[in-house]
Amino acid sequence: MPDRLSATFESLRTQGKKAFVAYIAAGDPDFEKSLEIMKTLADLGADILELGLPFSDPLADGIVNQMAADRALQSGMTTPRVLELIRRFRESHETPIVLFTYLNPVFTYGFENFHRDAAAAGADGILLLDLPPDEAALNSDLAIGAGLKHIRLIAPTTPPERVKLLARSSEGFIYALSRTGVTGAHGAPSANIATLVASIKQHTDVPVCVGFGISTPEQAAMVAAAADGVIVGSAIVKQVELHQDSPAAAVRDFTAPLIAATKGA
Repeated sequence: MPDRLSATFESLRTQGKKAFVAYIAAGDPDFEKSLEIMKTLADLGADILELGLPFSDPLADGIVNQMAADRALQSGMTTPRVLELIRRFRESHETPIVLFTYLNPVFTYGFENFHRDAAAAGADGILLLDLPPDEAALNSDLAIGAGLKHIRLIAPTTPPERVKLLARSSEGFIYALSRTGVTGAHGAPSANIATLVASIKQHTDVPVCVGFGISTPEQAAMVAAAADGVIVGSAIVKQVELHQDSPAAAVRDFTAPLIAATKGA
C-alpha cells in the first residue's frame, strides 16, 4: 500500500511548506457533486482531503457540519457509497484521504472489514472521534485496524499525560484543536496554538495539524506559522450549503486564498 500521508508531509518539509487539509462531508450535497468538489480541492492544491462519514448523530459537530451530514444522508449516502466515492476519486487523483468519523458507522460495518475495505478503496487514514486508543485496546472487536493510519485528536484541555499517550500512538498526523467546543467557524483560533503544538511535539515526530475555527487567509497564515498544517472544515462546508447548484466553483473561489496563505504565497 502506498504511504501517501508520509510522502506528502516529507515532500512539504523539503519545500519548507505547510499542509492544507480540507474537510468536506462525503456525499454533500450528492455523490457526483461531492466527487467534483474533491477533485477541485485536489487540483487547487489541497494536500490532504478529510472526508466526513455521514452519520445521524454527529455530537462533536457544529450546526454547519450536522446539516452537511443530513444532506448527504438525504441524498442516499451510505458507508459503502462513501467507499465508492473514494474509488471514483482514485481513478484520477492521488491526494491522501483521511476519514473523519464516529465509531458507530464503522462498528456497524464491522471494524476490521471497514479498515480493510476503506484501505482497498484508497483511503489512507482514519480519525475515530469517539474511540480513545486506550479504550480500543481493551476491546478485542476494536483491536484489528490494519490498513489505515490512526490519527489522534488533541485539545487544549487534554491533560499532559494524555497528550503524551495520544501523541505517541498517533499515525499520519495529529489533529490539534485550536480551541475547545464543537466544529465550526464561529470561534477564532486560540492565540496559544504555538504553545499547544510545542507541547505535543515533545512526544512525537508525527506532524501536527491544527483545525477548528479557521475561516480566513489571515487565520490560516497564523496557524501555518506555528503548525505543520492547517485544517479547514466548516467554512468550506458552508460554501457547499450556500451554493448547492454549483458547489465546486464556490469551494474553489473560497479556498484558493486560504491555500495560498497556508503556503506563504
